[in-house]
Amino acid sequence: MILRRQKKVRKNELLIMINFHLYLDIRKKITTFAGEMKRIAVFLFSCMLLQAGYADEILTGTSLSGDGWRGLDLGSQYVITSVGWNPLSTTTAELGLFEGANSPDFMDAIPLYMHDGASVANQMNYATVQCSRGFRYVRYLKSELKGEYKIQALEFRGTAGAGDDSHLPQLTNLPTVVIHTVNNQAPYDKEHEIDCYISIISNNGTKLLADTATIRERGNASRTFPKKPYRIKFAHKQQVLGSPAKAKKWTLINNYGDKTLMRNQLAFELSRRFGMPYTPFCTYVDVVLNGDYKGTYQLCDQIEVRKKRVDITEMTPQDNSGEALTGGYLIEVDAYAGDEPNQNGVFYSSNGTPVSIKSPDEDSITTQQKNYIRNQYNSIESGAGWKQKLDLNTFLRHFLVGEVSGNTDTYWSVYMYKHRSNDTMYVGPCWDFDLAFDNDNRTYPVNNKTDYIYRSGGSSAGYMQSLVDKIVVQDADARQQLATLWANIRQSGFTEESMLDYIDEQAQLLNASQRLNFIRWKIMNQYVHQNPRLHGSYEAEVNNVRNYMSNRIEWMDNKLGFDATALDIEAVKEQPKAEKILINGHLQIRRNGAVYSPEGQLIEK
Repeated sequence: MILRRQKKVRKNELLIMINFHLYLDIRKKITTFAGEMKRIAVFLFSCMLLQAGYADEILTGTSLSGDGWRGLDLGSQYVITSVGWNPLSTTTAELGLFEGANSPDFMDAIPLYMHDGASVANQMNYATVQCSRGFRYVRYLKSELKGEYKIQALEFRGTAGAGDDSHLPQLTNLPTVVIHTVNNQAPYDKEHEIDCYISIISNNGTKLLADTATIRERGNASRTFPKKPYRIKFAHKQQVLGSPAKAKKWTLINNYGDKTLMRNQLAFELSRRFGMPYTPFCTYVDVVLNGDYKGTYQLCDQIEVRKKRVDITEMTPQDNSGEALTGGYLIEVDAYAGDEPNQNGVFYSSNGTPVSIKSPDEDSITTQQKNYIRNQYNSIESGAGWKQKLDLNTFLRHFLVGEVSGNTDTYWSVYMYKHRSNDTMYVGPCWDFDLAFDNDNRTYPVNNKTDYIYRSGGSSAGYMQSLVDKIVVQDADARQQLATLWANIRQSGFTEESMLDYIDEQAQLLNASQRLNFIRWKIMNQYVHQNPRLHGSYEAEVNNVRNYMSNRIEWMDNKLGFDATALDIEAVKEQPKAEKILINGHLQIRRNGAVYSPEGQLIEK
C-alpha cells in the first residue's frame, strides 16, 4: 500500500491516496488481457493525478484492514472534506460506507458517506463529506451483499485538526443510529447482551446522542428474517429523539415483511386517534451496525413499567400481601409464551391461554404475586367475570385499532396492565402490526370478509377469540358501547381524507430511506413473510395501503351501523387541518397550534 501526500493549488488541504492492487495471485505474472487492463487503469489514474496538478510526495503511514474493510491510520486527526473510490467493476445496486473514528477499534466510528451504486468502474468517483469532527482513523466497508465489488483505490481529503460536533453526517433525512459492538460481534439471540457503543445523529446532523450500551436480538417470527430486530439498552437513561420517556431500554423494529415500512406507525396513529391511554413512542431511523447499513427501522419504546410508558406502580419482591400485592402488573397474552427460556414468568389460564408476566419480571416475581395475577386473569375468562375485572373502555378502543387496521395478530399477542388498589385489568398498549393493512395472504383481502378479522382467519392465543366473542358479539350492552364509541370517533374528525393525508406524509418522510433499504434488501419483487401480493414498487405498496384504508372505514361504518351521510361534514371541516411545515430541513406537522413530528409525537406547544 502506498500513501502519498499531494500538493495542490488549494492551501491547507491534505490528499491521502490509498492504492489497493487487487491481484488474485501476486506470485503469478499478469499475462491475461484483464490483468493488463487493471494495470493500465492504475497507470492512467496516476497520470490523471499529475495532470490535475498534484506532485507526488511519498509519506510513511499505517494501513489498516479487517474482515470486509480497508482503512488508514492518519497518525493525527483530520476533518475529512471528501472521499474518492475507484471500483474495479460496475455495479448499479451496491452500498459502500466510509467511516471515521478516533478509536483504533472503530467503536466510536460514524459514517462519513455512503455510495449507493451510482459508481463508474475503473475511474475515481468523488463525494463531498459534510462533517465537522476530525478523525485519526478512516476506512471503507462494503455492505454485506453477495457478489464481487473490488476497490482499486481510495482517497481521503481533509484538513488537519480535531474539529467539533457542530455538524455530523446523516445518511438520509431520518436520524442515523450507528452501533459498533466489541470485537465486531453480531447479536445472535435474545438472551446474550453484547457490549456496544451507540451514536444517534439527528436534527440534520446538529444533534448527537452517544453512550455505551448493550444490544441483543428481540422478537419472535421477526428474528427469522435476514434483517434482524434488536433491543438496545443504554448505560444511562436517555430521552431519545424527543421521546416522552427517559429510559435505558429501546427497541429497533425491522419491518422486513412490511414493504411500506410504516404499518406499525399507522397503527400507532390509530391508537392515538382512538384515545388509547398510552401509545408507544416510535420514529423512523436508518441503522448502521458494525459498518454495515441494515436499512430503515423504527426506534420504539420498550414496553415496560415506567413513567411515560406503562405508568403503574413497580413492584418489589416484598410486595406479597395486602394492598401492595394488588399491583402493578404488566402481562402479555402471548402465543409464544411457551418458548420463553425462563418459565417462572409464564402461566396458563384455566382455559389454556398462555400469559407472560412482564412486570414483575421472571427473576424477581414471587409465588404470591404470580398466584395473585393468575387468579385475576382467570376471573376475566370465567363466565361474565370480564364485566367486573376488565376495563371495557380500553378493551373496545384496542379492539377498534385491531379491526380498522385489519390486524391478523390482534389477539395473538395482547398487553394488559393492572394498577395497585384497582381491581380492573386494562388493555394495551397496541403492538405488532406488520401483518396489518392487507399484508397477510391468509386473510387477504380483508375488506371482502363479512365479519371481523379476528373471527375471519385472524390468529388468537388460547381462549382469546372466545373471550372477545363474549364481549363484542354476545353482549348487547358492549355492542352498543362499541357502536357509540365508533360514532364518536368518526364525528371527532376521523375521516378517510385525514388518514390518507397521514399515509402520504409517512411515505414522503420515508422516501429517501426506503430507496436505500430496498437496495440493501432486494425483496421488493419477492414474497417474504406472509405477503399476499407483489406490488412491484414502493409507490405501489403505499397505494395498496391507501386503497385498503379508504375501503376499511366504509366497511367499519357498515358493520357498526354508522351512517356516514349523517356525518356533520361542515363541523369536521371546521376543525383545524394539519399544516405541513419545514423546521431545520425536517418535515413537521402543525395542528391546533402545536407542532408534531410526522410520527405524531408532540415537539412544542
